[in-house]
Amino acid sequence: MGVSTTTLDGVAEIVVDAPPVNALTVAGWYELADAVLAAGRDPEVGAVVLRAEGRGFNAGVDIKEMQNSEGHTALVGANRGCYAAFAAVYDCEVPVVAAVHGFCLGGGIGLAGNADIVIASQDAYFGLPEVDRGALGAATHLARLVPQHLMRAMVYTCRSVTAEELHHHGSVLEVVPADELRAKAMEVAANIAAKDRYVIRRAKESLNGIDPIDVKRSYRYEQGFTFELNLVGAGDEHRDAFVAKGAK
Repeated sequence: MGVSTTTLDGVAEIVVDAPPVNALTVAGWYELADAVLAAGRDPEVGAVVLRAEGRGFNAGVDIKEMQNSEGHTALVGANRGCYAAFAAVYDCEVPVVAAVHGFCLGGGIGLAGNADIVIASQDAYFGLPEVDRGALGAATHLARLVPQHLMRAMVYTCRSVTAEELHHHGSVLEVVPADELRAKAMEVAANIAAKDRYVIRRAKESLNGIDPIDVKRSYRYEQGFTFELNLVGAGDEHRDAFVAKGAK
């Protein structure tokens, strides 16, 4: 698992590389949260690009880690780690541009939904398979990407939507070929970073301040139902089935 940050001309590029599918461990979520917050605190940074290497942007939590751990330590850790990472993207002092390719699932929705701008490749798709995993969460962030009725349909059916569909809804700024994704995200971030740093930081703060939904409290409310599902046994049942399916 690796999270790396490089800064050039006012743009901090944060890259997640956690083979095989960028499903993050508990430690990985906290590492990402720390990297995003640190980039935002850097006075030389005017914008952040958040992207990933490999087959897709993010596949959510590492379910194998959760099922291979005794008790509920990993479950609680994953919930708190996701909360920290999503909040870090939202609270980052400068705008965050998410560059999404391939799959953006579960925790990936939390990151992209809390980003200020989303640029996506033509092969990108977005979804919340939480119901099929015996969990809930990140509908708060999905609701920032799609209209309410589509959000509900996606949660209930676990269907995904394409980058083009999100572009139609206005939540993805641009859809580009995969080999142009990084360059386009860096271009958008550079445009922001070239502006007055103090003004941009106040713009981010002001836009967060007028949000109609408190995304952190809303997401924490959702997480309570994940704990309930785990208490009644549904969580373990579905996670075990997922791990067993992957082992075949």
